[in-house]
Amino acid sequence: MFGKRLKELREEKDLTQAQLGKLVNLAQQTIGHYEVDRAKPDFETIQRLAEVFNVTTDYLLCRTDNRKETAYTITGTGDESFGFDKDIPQEVREQIRDYAEYLIKRYKEGK
Repeated sequence: MFGKRLKELREEKDLTQAQLGKLVNLAQQTIGHYEVDRAKPDFETIQRLAEVFNVTTDYLLCRTDNRKETAYTITGTGDESFGFDKDIPQEVREQIRDYAEYLIKRYKEGK
């Protein structure tokens, strides 16, 4: 599975095995062995490959299908309103607002 994913990523970047090898300081043959699952890279190599392809190591190792870690940003504006990343679903936004209002109310009651 790792080999297939590695090959897909390499081909997406339009790199040859030799070109990828140069980027991560490995021989073309080593990349070839990885792609057919004849050999497994060490952790440092996995990290370098993930950096080259701008994906997580978990994606490269087929532990997830998400290329990037999902991180959301929620910002408080100082007037008890919030700004959200565009991909946070509306239902989740409402739950966050409700919980924030609950916490603010508890805080004010405790004063």
